[in-house]
Amino acid sequence: MDSTNTFIQSVPLEYFVILSTILFSLGVLGVLLRKNAIIILGCVELMLNSVNLLLAAFSSYKGDGNGQILVFFIMVVAAAEVAVGLAIITMMYRNAKNVDVSIFNKLKG
Repeated sequence: MDSTNTFIQSVPLEYFVILSTILFSLGVLGVLLRKNAIIILGCVELMLNSVNLLLAAFSSYKGDGNGQILVFFIMVVAAAEVAVGLAIITMMYRNAKNVDVSIFNKLKG
């Protein structure tokens, strides 16, 4: 066993669940309460990373690598989401000189 796996198994699984729940809750609150598109994008990333933490912890405790493979795919999707999100935010800033999500109401036809 390597030192990382030993460290993760020495910390109780409940700690990982509690930390992941706190991080996910902070991400949800940020998405619901903030109007800045960049902060909302960061909060979505925080939620994805909290799920990744939980998947990696469960995978380590189970001794199976399938959860860590799923973490890799989630990270790829998150990178694509950031690329598309930043492109949308850049176009929004170019057109309106603002990154407030309330200006998306102007897009209604």
